Amino acid sequence: MEQALYLKWRPIAFDDMVGQEHITRTLRSALKSDRIRHAYLFSGPRGTGKTTSARLLAKAVNCLHPDPEQRPCNQCEPCIAVNEGRFLDLIEIDAATHTGVDDVRELRDKIAFAPGQGRYKVYIIDEVHRFSGSAFDALLKTLEEPPDHAIFILATTEIDKVPPTIKSRSLQFEFRLLSVGEIADRLELICKDGKLKAERSALEMIARQGRGSMRDSISLLDQIVVDPSVKITVALVQQTLGTAASAAVQALVAALVSGDSAAGLRVIHDAIDTGTDPKHFGQQVIDHLRNVLLAQTGGDQLIEASDEDRAMYTRQGQQISRSALVRAVRAFNEALNNTKTGWQPQLALELALIESVHNVNEVVDAPSAPVMRAAQPAAAAPPPEPAQPEEPPLARGAPPVIEAVAISSRWNDVLTALLKINATSPAVMQEFRVHHVDGNTVYLSTDNHVIFDRINPYPDKRKIVEKALKAVFGIVLHVQVLLVDSSGAVSGESSTDALLNEISAAGGKSRRGSKKTE
Repeated sequence: MEQALYLKWRPIAFDDMVGQEHITRTLRSALKSDRIRHAYLFSGPRGTGKTTSARLLAKAVNCLHPDPEQRPCNQCEPCIAVNEGRFLDLIEIDAATHTGVDDVRELRDKIAFAPGQGRYKVYIIDEVHRFSGSAFDALLKTLEEPPDHAIFILATTEIDKVPPTIKSRSLQFEFRLLSVGEIADRLELICKDGKLKAERSALEMIARQGRGSMRDSISLLDQIVVDPSVKITVALVQQTLGTAASAAVQALVAALVSGDSAAGLRVIHDAIDTGTDPKHFGQQVIDHLRNVLLAQTGGDQLIEASDEDRAMYTRQGQQISRSALVRAVRAFNEALNNTKTGWQPQLALELALIESVHNVNEVVDAPSAPVMRAAQPAAAAPPPEPAQPEEPPLARGAPPVIEAVAISSRWNDVLTALLKINATSPAVMQEFRVHHVDGNTVYLSTDNHVIFDRINPYPDKRKIVEKALKAVFGIVLHVQVLLVDSSGAVSGESSTDALLNEISAAGGKSRRGSKKTE
């Protein structure tokens, strides 16, 4: 069986480590001066080299090479034994499966025995934050008074869950995420060694999908390399990983910046139809918007990209307000967290786009600061039109002024009228259906709680629908929304007790204290 690439390319010497120079430099200095601590705490994101560095340190402290700067040499018996996984004095413990105090007590009982093969017994405890409170207490005693021949290396991805008492007794090292360039360089080296042909831009795309994790990035490369004779191109990466073309992401952000929701929706639909994964697409959009925000706020020198892309980020940053841009980043980040596989996986992205475009148009349409016009004579203002009294909702239970089936049959006409009033409304209201009509109140229902929450708390949005209904049917109709389950049963409603009381008062009946029924 062929070995996985990330295992084959796991560093076996400190010189092979990528991007953690601040840590390898300190460890090598400690080895050179023979100042080895009894406890180390490695923390940082996954795939950044914590466990690998722990194994390198375990090899180095037991290496027999006479020159400390050459340790680990990978030639002496202890180094070879560690590389082959048969060094008895290297004990690796997964804290996720050994969480109890009894496991730590067993470790504490065995630690007193002298090492059998090397100078030090090295205990690597991975994901140490998974220990229980009593297990940490038992470990604390061992860390306070360890035998001279024992070294503990604790690794964790969640440093905040490690008790301060453990931190204070350990030498801490913080591993950082790797840059796109550092990962792409290593991927390029792997491809050259394996005689694989690859475009640099394709490797950079893989590195971005790895999110700063070298292990994840190499695993993605391994996933893509099905046939070594096939060149790794951007198109192949996009097809295999389900990522969108950069042109699609740029087109979507361009539509957002210009306030064109229709164009943005078409981009999303085209991307999903061509096999793009919605989650990956959302991640790419967020990365793009973040770069625009960085260019707008701190300058394009903060962005790791080509000069052409930096110019694009700067240009888009000049076309959108900072408040609208920040809201867009938050909207798509929330959409990414809500993206789930289902019958309409792109819905969260569509809603994020519509909300972001609404924020952009809201800023554009906002009244500007008053301008002094003292030199010009004021034009006579037309007399105000008399306010038309609004027809209140009829009492509940009143006969419908129009049948529900009549509204349902012309619902597309209502959506068309909505488009003329507000360009973003039809995309949301097409998820609603006419549930029933009570007097002059139309109840619209949806089984999508995300859509329901977008309309329910906002009377102004329902007013827009009321205008469209009046434009189509020529009568005043009030709108309320209902949340229904998959069977069609009502599970939520927009009407509050205060609104119900107003409706009841208009009909001469009091509903206070009565049980609400639908």
